Amino acid sequence: MVSDPTGSFSRPRVAAGVLFFDRLGRVMMVVPSYKDYLDIPGGYIEHGETPTQAAAREVKEELGLTPPIGRLLVIDWAPNPSEGDKQLFVFDGGVLDQGRLDQISLDPAELTGYEFHDVASIETVTIPRLARRIIQGDRARREGRTAYLENGDPVS
Repeated sequence: MVSDPTGSFSRPRVAAGVLFFDRLGRVMMVVPSYKDYLDIPGGYIEHGETPTQAAAREVKEELGLTPPIGRLLVIDWAPNPSEGDKQLFVFDGGVLDQGRLDQISLDPAELTGYEFHDVASIETVTIPRLARRIIQGDRARREGRTAYLENGDPVS
């Protein structure tokens, strides 16, 4: 193991989220009680968790659902001035049919609601870096690939 006596190695905060869609291809956005913008279901990874485990836990906590977490759509290196280095994993949650939607039980401590929005106009309901991540995640889903992003922008 390499030591880091100067503390120069990055120690990013790591989060995992899920893109869910309705039958019309619109993406699910949740309404957090503690943020002033819409978000995707998900949250920070806890010690000892993998990104997929964290995504599943967060979906269960926030929405009361236990759907299978699909393949990785996006990895985004997205430092935030107030939080420092961040690495974000976004997974495919697939299409939520009416049966699954009827099972949603929101955690009132975290969410006040959820909505479905067209990906093409997602910039109007959330912050720019998340909008870019959602757009790239939707594209990766349709193209059957995984996208690597930096600050929401593709890196080739």
